[in-house]
Amino acid sequence: MAHMVRASSGLAYPERFYAAASYVGLDGSQSSVKQLSSKFSNDTSLLLYALHQQATQGPCSIPKPSAWNPVEQSKWKSWQGLGTMPSIEAMRLFVKILEQEDPGWYPRASNSVLEPAVDVQINSTKAEPSFESGASFGETKSISTEDERLTVTQDKDVVLEDPNTVSVYNKWTAPRTPGQPPKARYEHGAAVIQDKMYVYGGNHNGRYLGDLHVLDLKNWTWSRVETKVVTESQETSSPAKLTHSAGHSLIPWESKLLSVGGHTKDPSEFMIVKEFDLLSCSWSILKTHGKPPISRGGQSATLVGKSLVIFGGQDRKKSLLNDLHILHLDTMTWDEIDVVGSPPTPRSDHAATVHAERYLLIFGGGSHTTCFDDLHVLDLQTMEWSRHITQQGEAPTPRAGHAGVTIGENWYIVGGGDNKSGASKTVVLNMSTLAWSVVTSVQGHVPLASEGLSLVVSSYNGEDIVVAFGGYNGHYNNEIVFSAVNNATTRDIESEIEVSQEGKVREIVMDNVNSRLKVEGKAERIITTLKSEKEEVEASLNKEKIQTLQLKEELAEIDTRNTELYKELQSVRNQLAAEQSRCFKLEVEVAELRQKLQTMETLQEELELLQRQRAVASEQAATMNAKRQSSGGVWGWLAGTPPPKT
Repeated sequence: MAHMVRASSGLAYPERFYAAASYVGLDGSQSSVKQLSSKFSNDTSLLLYALHQQATQGPCSIPKPSAWNPVEQSKWKSWQGLGTMPSIEAMRLFVKILEQEDPGWYPRASNSVLEPAVDVQINSTKAEPSFESGASFGETKSISTEDERLTVTQDKDVVLEDPNTVSVYNKWTAPRTPGQPPKARYEHGAAVIQDKMYVYGGNHNGRYLGDLHVLDLKNWTWSRVETKVVTESQETSSPAKLTHSAGHSLIPWESKLLSVGGHTKDPSEFMIVKEFDLLSCSWSILKTHGKPPISRGGQSATLVGKSLVIFGGQDRKKSLLNDLHILHLDTMTWDEIDVVGSPPTPRSDHAATVHAERYLLIFGGGSHTTCFDDLHVLDLQTMEWSRHITQQGEAPTPRAGHAGVTIGENWYIVGGGDNKSGASKTVVLNMSTLAWSVVTSVQGHVPLASEGLSLVVSSYNGEDIVVAFGGYNGHYNNEIVFSAVNNATTRDIESEIEVSQEGKVREIVMDNVNSRLKVEGKAERIITTLKSEKEEVEASLNKEKIQTLQLKEELAEIDTRNTELYKELQSVRNQLAAEQSRCFKLEVEVAELRQKLQTMETLQEELELLQRQRAVASEQAATMNAKRQSSGGVWGWLAGTPPPKT
């Protein structure tokens, strides 16, 4: 039996913001600001004022107030600190802070605000979600039914989008999807481009698939994409070989889809990057440079700026991997990265995401014998794995084959299993605080408790939604379920305030104003303190100037001394050169004298030789004379000559 109930819903934006502003008494006047200060702390009052100005007037464009008015200057700095935050974001953050400071504000404010209402049809036996012409959708209750389809409940916060549409936050809904849906599968790839979800490949009964389907997220209609294959490159006319695959990564890049890696029937040696052009509906294999990773499937591929970070997976020999590679999409060049620290153990079918365009997060995954529930963080600037990670909240159960998407500071994890049963809880990790929490839970063999499902994020009527498809939980699924995400309650205040011009990921506005906020009664003390600090700075500056002058004088003296030393050095060098010349001349003279000495020694030897020869000759002559004399006397006697008188 069906009956009608009256479901009260919260005001939609911007009406909800204006109701909140009216509740706190903000109308732009000075009296309203003082009234705000009487209700909240100085920090909260200043932040609410700045958000109200940002929401109603846009970014701050007024000149900076005089330092003689510290209150106005603090208000200006708080407003200026919001930068170019969109008006709708300022509205949501305003309401978020009010709900934290005064949780009961809305019931009290609703006494004077007329809420819209919507008629919701409830079937007491079986409630199916209604999607007529794609104009409305309901909320699923966390139970399983006989046909294992998700059913609708009404006990949840709803926001009226238009007279025919009710959005339900943080509950899964199975919409009606006209058209021919894809064959049931798991380990496929899914990506969103321009409000359309593309599903490619996958595994069904051990057979790899290669078809491409698209789901229009505006009207939830399925259609198959007829594709063609272009030549591999302009240098060859041979067609590109596109094998069917599963466990690959499907990445949206500009107006194209990139399919990276994956298990195939005849795997190649290295990873292949395939590209699908949405305009020409054609597949091609991209030519890459550098050393590509070995072929694999079940890896994670995380888009960080213009680079694709590949981690882990299972290769064609069924060996598990934990290596890290980066593909630079602007140049299509591979880099193998050497990391510091202890990486996660080898694994596949894990989930990965990036936080603040710097930190790579890895959660879960499996090996051949076990599933993991660990969380790892890699700093992409230092390429260092974190050793100790302190997590908060209840950590998720071990799982592999799960899927995840990020919205703001939050990382949503859906599905997966531990080889025994599917993971029934949808969990979310706040990546700034590393705090886990459970969003919702399902029971029974529903598609969400599946391995190898896909999860994407998109928008519907201005709200963020996450869409899950496919998976395997004992049988193959091809159902679509989605959940609207309440940004105002799931995003941290820190993630709402971004200062892109300074390259920061987030900046807490209260940190900008906590140390600067002063009340009027402290104005004189502030001025005195500033004057004292100014005098101290001037005295310090004068001292520095005196020291600088002294250093300059010492430097001038050193320069003069260096000049004199240089002149002395030059004089010594000249003297040394003269001495070297004189020494050279002396060496020449010594050489000449040595030569003369050698000549004299030769002459002396010759003289001595002559003298010896002369002595010998004299001796011989004397002998001859003696002989003549003796022989002359005999012959004289014989001849009658008398001997000579002596």
